[in-house]
Amino acid sequence: MPRLGVADTLRVALGVLAPTVAQGAIARRPRAMALAERLDLDARAVATVQDLHRRYGDVPVRLALPGRRLALVLGPDDVHQVLQDSPEPFALANREKKGALGQFQPHGVLVSHGRVREQRRAVNETVLDTPRPVHRLAPTVVAAVREEARAVAERAASSHRLDWDTFSAGWRRMVRRVVLGDTARDDEALQRDLDALRYRANWSYFAPRDRSRRDRLRRRLAAYVERAEPGSLAGLLAETAGGDEEVDPVDQLPQWLFAFDPAGMATIRALALLAVEPDERTRVRAEMDEGDPGAPRELRRLRAAVLESVRLWPTTPMILRETTRDTEWAGARVPSGTAMLVYTPYLHRDDDDLAVAHRFAPDLWLRDGPTGPPDGARTDWPLVPFSEGPGVCPGQNLVLLTASTFLATLLEHHDHALTHPRALDPAYVPGVISPFRVRFRTRAR
Repeated sequence: MPRLGVADTLRVALGVLAPTVAQGAIARRPRAMALAERLDLDARAVATVQDLHRRYGDVPVRLALPGRRLALVLGPDDVHQVLQDSPEPFALANREKKGALGQFQPHGVLVSHGRVREQRRAVNETVLDTPRPVHRLAPTVVAAVREEARAVAERAASSHRLDWDTFSAGWRRMVRRVVLGDTARDDEALQRDLDALRYRANWSYFAPRDRSRRDRLRRRLAAYVERAEPGSLAGLLAETAGGDEEVDPVDQLPQWLFAFDPAGMATIRALALLAVEPDERTRVRAEMDEGDPGAPRELRRLRAAVLESVRLWPTTPMILRETTRDTEWAGARVPSGTAMLVYTPYLHRDDDDLAVAHRFAPDLWLRDGPTGPPDGARTDWPLVPFSEGPGVCPGQNLVLLTASTFLATLLEHHDHALTHPRALDPAYVPGVISPFRVRFRTRAR
């Protein structure tokens, strides 16, 4: 495995790692994202990784970092291998992830390994209905999504403005109802505690634990599990996991609440993409008109728009794994404890290998649809908006159900004209768009 020199290591550290960390790995920082948007820092980071790939080829490259063995995975086949061969020998529960998520979910599945991870993962997959496009709680879920999305659309229409504050307030009310039940709709105190712990988690193991706040959050979540409101994920969790101390049902909930936040960011950015692509918006509305708007269903074109939003602006820009034992790679030994880094913006925006890298191309996700994938789309290229392999997000289908339903409801009786960013071009999408700065002019249709 080639070892980068000091100059190249500094380029990666300052041009790739630092901007990603500054924007917030666990909770996004609005000011840092605004700066990243203004300077298009992710596009610069992608160019840096592309340059390394051109010079070193597909093999991973090791960074000359003091005190930490870290390798950057460059080749598509190696990306597939690392993600498919998780958690052995590439553990998901690496040092940085445990330091970060330990702030608010020390017994979550993402920071677990071995048999206990298998048990927790099985519970997560059962409750989240991982393989099903339409969750078995869909009637209740869809009703809550539509009610909150309608309130957002009506408020935006009355002020003629839809922005992040209006959108996220409704989105979070919906998330609390879906995860914890209707009684959690206005539980802002729980939300404040979770947000504070997530911002602390941005510092990983460098920040001391706020045990008092974490214990308070846990008590509030435990009350919802004990209440087990019918139609909620917490209710289903109580039924599935019972009081299994090893699984720790309560500690699975923070991840679900946390993961829905970046899903909201992907959703408002998908709305921005649809606002500047009238042909796709027409196709989306035609699909919406095909059935009962209140019925749970798989809105494939809207799901594709959300997937494109996550491809163009990954909500998990760095996928980390850690070798659990010495591993052979391309004839070289990779020592145990080496962090393997997959930089997803590079994979999703590498125009050396993906002709549509910078375009809004929802047909990438509709291979059996009427139009099919665009020219230049490689079927073997690792597009990993929700990761891949045994570590794939178990809530992917539930996220896509809620996001597509929320979008459909926003579009059902209202038009949203993008006012910021003004220059968004679906033919060449910039590397960063801060969801906190997205704005629309909204009116009733």
